Amino acid sequence: MEDPQRARSHTVTTTASSFAENFSTSSSSFAYDREFLRTLPGLLIVAEIGLCFNSSAFVLYLSAAVVDASSVSPERDSHNFNSWAASSFFAFLVTICYAGNTYFSFIAWRSRTIQ
Repeated sequence: MEDPQRARSHTVTTTASSFAENFSTSSSSFAYDREFLRTLPGLLIVAEIGLCFNSSAFVLYLSAAVVDASSVSPERDSHNFNSWAASSFFAFLVTICYAGNTYFSFIAWRSRTIQ
């Protein structure tokens, strides 16, 4: 048997809450995320992100340094020779720093995956 349809009320009931209340830092979802980063899988994800960033920065800076070094004119009469030589030197210096950082990120990532 079908129930007779009830008459619907034309009033609207609302509650007072702010957007910030629902997403405060004491929310259980944010607490879970902070705890996840302290676990082994969370640390591995952070290490992998660092490894990918450093290796891609190394490749991009290496290509920029090679292009910069190849564009230096060996003529001493050139007005911008010192500027080009300095920029080439610092480009390779930054490339070496990113290469070292990539190596250390790889070692940290590798040691955490072995454990």
